[in-house]
Amino acid sequence: MQLSHGVGYAEYSRKLDKRLQVEKEREKDYQASKDILRDINQHR
Repeated sequence: MQLSHGVGYAEYSRKLDKRLQVEKEREKDYQASKDILRDINQHR
């Protein structure tokens, strides 16, 4: 988590604002991955 989001697990557990920020970034990364896979599958 530290490398991916710049937040350690202890801070993630303690601070709601950090947790929300990390989860927002995770959702953004997930959507980007889905878009990439969709593009790859369309070009097959």
